[in-house]
Amino acid sequence: MSATAERGYRIGEVAEQLGITTRTIRYYEEVGLLGRAPGREKGEHRLYSEGDVTRLRELIRLRDLLGLSLEELLDLAETQEARAELRDRWESGPSDAERLRIAERAIPLVERQLALVRSRQERLEEFAQQLAEKLKSLEAHRRKLRRR
Repeated sequence: MSATAERGYRIGEVAEQLGITTRTIRYYEEVGLLGRAPGREKGEHRLYSEGDVTRLRELIRLRDLLGLSLEELLDLAETQEARAELRDRWESGPSDAERLRIAERAIPLVERQLALVRSRQERLEEFAQQLAEKLKSLEAHRRKLRRR
């Protein structure tokens, strides 16, 4: 392997590194969350790049952190990719007019992601309130029982 060649990881190594199953990785690939390896012959073992591992790690973090459905995870991943493309275009030094177009395209993408996160926050806050009420009720019962 040359100094510039990127190390490839087999599916079992990736699964172990991320604490997921190989089935999860294959499924994410199947539904489009993880791009297919270009130029790979059918039946050939896929080698995953550092970028693939990073992408999977981020998808799993978002899935677990936000409790996303597969559909929501797909939407979020597509939005992230669109934002990354816009960011690359921005960094290539376009004109101010082009940067304005980039910003105008990026704003609804970030708004969509923010809406998803806020929706999850609201649901978590509701759940936290329910737990706080339950805790208050249990503590009141405990106080009554201790006085007896």
